Amino acid sequence: MGEHQVSEQANEEQLQAFMRALLDDVEALERLLQDDRIESGVRRIGAEQEMFLVDRALRPAPLAPEVLERAADGRLTTELARFNLEANLCPLPFGGDCLRRLEAELSDVIGRAAEAARALGADVLLTGILPTLRAGDLRLDNLTPSPRYHELNRALLQLRQGHFRAAIHGLDELEMTHDNILLEACNTSFQVHLQVDAREFAPLYNLAQAVTAPVLAAAVNSPLLLGQRLWHETRIALFESSIDTRPSDRELRQHRPRVHFGDGWVREGALEIFREDIARFRVIMTAETGEPPAAVLARGEVPDLKALRVHNGTVYRWNRPCYGVAEGIAHLRIESRALPAGPTILDEVANAAFFFGLMSGLAAEHPRVDLEMPFEDAKANFFAAARHGLKAQLTWFGGESLPAAELVLSRLLPAARAGLSAAGIDAADVDRYLGVVEERVRRGQTGAQWALGSLSAMAGHGTPEMQHRALCAAMLARQREEARGGAARPVHTWEPAALETDLDLLRDSHRTVGQFMSTDLFTVRPTDIVDFAASVMDWRHVRHVPVEDDQGRLVGVVSHRALLRLVSRGAVPNSSAPPTVASIMRPDPVTITPETPTLEAMRIMREQRVACLPVVAGERLVGIVTERDLLDVSARLLEVFLREG
Repeated sequence: MGEHQVSEQANEEQLQAFMRALLDDVEALERLLQDDRIESGVRRIGAEQEMFLVDRALRPAPLAPEVLERAADGRLTTELARFNLEANLCPLPFGGDCLRRLEAELSDVIGRAAEAARALGADVLLTGILPTLRAGDLRLDNLTPSPRYHELNRALLQLRQGHFRAAIHGLDELEMTHDNILLEACNTSFQVHLQVDAREFAPLYNLAQAVTAPVLAAAVNSPLLLGQRLWHETRIALFESSIDTRPSDRELRQHRPRVHFGDGWVREGALEIFREDIARFRVIMTAETGEPPAAVLARGEVPDLKALRVHNGTVYRWNRPCYGVAEGIAHLRIESRALPAGPTILDEVANAAFFFGLMSGLAAEHPRVDLEMPFEDAKANFFAAARHGLKAQLTWFGGESLPAAELVLSRLLPAARAGLSAAGIDAADVDRYLGVVEERVRRGQTGAQWALGSLSAMAGHGTPEMQHRALCAAMLARQREEARGGAARPVHTWEPAALETDLDLLRDSHRTVGQFMSTDLFTVRPTDIVDFAASVMDWRHVRHVPVEDDQGRLVGVVSHRALLRLVSRGAVPNSSAPPTVASIMRPDPVTITPETPTLEAMRIMREQRVACLPVVAGERLVGIVTERDLLDVSARLLEVFLREG
């Protein structure tokens, strides 16, 4: 989300004035197109790099304003959350050494951000979704302190008329509601731009829609969200739901979400898309727009169309048209937004090279993809690639169905190679970047597959928190190695991540109960019979079962000791009136939150003489910590302490 100077909450008069400016901008763009004043005959590429800031424990570090001040680099800017940054790279002519220069600038700007972050006890990490993110990190005080973001949060919530909802099903399932837009901040991407002529915008935009799926299938890098294994590129599903402004009573209408792939091929050009998005999506942000564009055109100059650009920045097509002005000349770009950040800079530039190569290599051979492929296939391919990565089955031109890996290796990499060569890209760079994609696909190890494979290798060892931290530690180590100028190791060469054994790092992974609490919970209701609670304890080998009411609120805890007392009194479940859970549970149990320090939880257990502590967020049960959990933590730390000693 690029930064614009926007107005705070607008009244109806300001909204009407902005809409007038928006319509004037559309009319001005129409004149620019009619008068052939959009730059042509030039191809340029560009990119935007989003990144996470992480602390020593590899958890989100909400230090973006401080890092920006220390870095003092105009290419760096804020993002939605205080633990994200964005870098805007310089546009480059498409040819020669542009890909190498893109990689060099990425290394430079990320290095500057990382240097500033390290001075503040943090670092920069490139990944689609940070594995160590927790729901508690998405609180409103982590929203970047900027009028733009606060107004965006207010406006989207007002349109939604309630909380945002995410429901994503993959290997695991995630269903949650959230009261602000920071779910979107879980995502970081590597967005690439391709400048195109106005007359060829429609066919090239349609081609971008078609090739996004196979490029994404080879680039997936976001399999985890809040501890759950979901899609190979979970960003796609999360972004579409995280700022879905449709009120629940309108979801049955054909009311498109603000994040979307589209519903049909483009027939005319960029103006068609801008008009549709203005007609379909309500203005949610305004800005001072300055001199009317008609007056600028009358002087023979080019207007900046600020109202159009502000509104376009609040509609999130996965391939988005962009209007810009550089050195007094207007141009059009296609912004491809689907690619994730990471796992390395080399991997990112390889993904970009694959996309640019396909756009160049397939344009002449397939000038009308809208006649060769139903739009529904392009859209289905996109979501299949996001769900399954290289294991997706894709439908290509002519209706042929192929596994994504086979399509990439047999058809698309040769086309991309030809396209880059035709654009005059240095042969060594073509081999370097497309070679990375080829080997990644041949080995079947995308960033997502590496992470999932690493988790499988660590299964049964350590806590989920430790496993997720191990993923981040491995990624950061390889990215640091790349930044130091060592031999770049793209993700297909990585060995699985391993659990950390350093005492300080292990200690940081157990500072709060949320880092190791049990979250796979079995609960009972107050009206359940005691026999059921006893059976759950027996089957699951646990000594405590939380009690929830029908609204999911914690109302008590049943302990193994309470069952023994019941039996000792002679009351047995087989009597004519079997006792219920309510009769033996401990009501209003002592609780803690995920942020409770581990030492504080131990103190509470000793003083209250309890063997378990339910963990709640608000009134909702989110986990439980028992004496056994604390014994396991102590044993882990003691083992490493004695080994290092």
